[in-house]
Amino acid sequence: MTKVAPIDQRKADHIKINLEQDVRSALTTGLENYHFIHEALPELDLNRLDPTVKLFGKTLASPTLVSSMTGGTSEAETINLRLAEAAQECGIAMGVGSQRAAIEHPEQAKTFQVRRVAPDILLFANLGAAQFNYGYGIDQCRQAVDMIQADALYLHLNPLQEAVQDAGNTNWAGIAKKIEEVCKKLEVPVIAKEVGWGISERTAKLLADCGVSAIDVAGAGGTSWSQVEMHRAPDEFTRQLAATFVGWGIPTAESIVSVKRAVPEMTVFASGGIKDGLDIAKCIALGATLGGMAGQFLKAAAVSTEKAVEMMKLTKRQIEVTMFAAGVETLEGLALSLVEG
Repeated sequence: MTKVAPIDQRKADHIKINLEQDVRSALTTGLENYHFIHEALPELDLNRLDPTVKLFGKTLASPTLVSSMTGGTSEAETINLRLAEAAQECGIAMGVGSQRAAIEHPEQAKTFQVRRVAPDILLFANLGAAQFNYGYGIDQCRQAVDMIQADALYLHLNPLQEAVQDAGNTNWAGIAKKIEEVCKKLEVPVIAKEVGWGISERTAKLLADCGVSAIDVAGAGGTSWSQVEMHRAPDEFTRQLAATFVGWGIPTAESIVSVKRAVPEMTVFASGGIKDGLDIAKCIALGATLGGMAGQFLKAAAVSTEKAVEMMKLTKRQIEVTMFAAGVETLEGLALSLVEG
């Protein structure tokens, strides 16, 4: 019987827990505090609205991102291929889950390699920034990018998850300098990404100084990875430690505003508790370029590629109808129609 490597088991646990357990944050995204002004006479043709976005040299059919989720197991390979096939058909961006499993176990690389079904999508590789204090460097970053022929690299920031995880990587001292080095040397853009607790003004400025090309705020209000870790805790001490932080983080809406205030020129991706195209439209209006969803796409892809396509098409239409009902022809126009309260 093949022994399952600990990192592979963790990835399998993460998929199972996200599909079967309630792992929501106790916070909301804050997007519910905003709405668009309805225009009863929009003077627009719904089918001629343009929700396309140009980013990193590619044109996306809508400002939608399949947020980084998974990889490293056979089930993850199936899900990634279905998500990528659907993203290819719908013309949207996609990020893979952390590729550390494949760097440490090369036989796992195929679970992330989705270019065979998605040759044209904007695709993001993914490594944990904490690994820079545990032996990783520019070579592993290049390896992650080359492994999947990615257009850019996500460096995910998950200090709280590591802190409440059994045997997590908790030495984060000096990581910024190492991110800066990667930004200078890597041949593709580097994107800093939280995993569900948001980016503050202070961190946004620090990341901008490091030279990142974009920031994915991944704010609070959706999946709480401390709750995920609570469900896989090996003992009561670790379970209680993880459970403490169910209400931690910066809500997604607040984080977008904070990052744009701190570094107005920064390209921002919005994720964290985004549930539909209306939420994505709100994020665009607040200053984001893309809106990312994970849970909805994961659940759809667990069924079939067709279900994932259906969900992506619905999300695009929700964005278009929001533009139509708000009386704006372009994504840029959404900001003029959004009000707080």
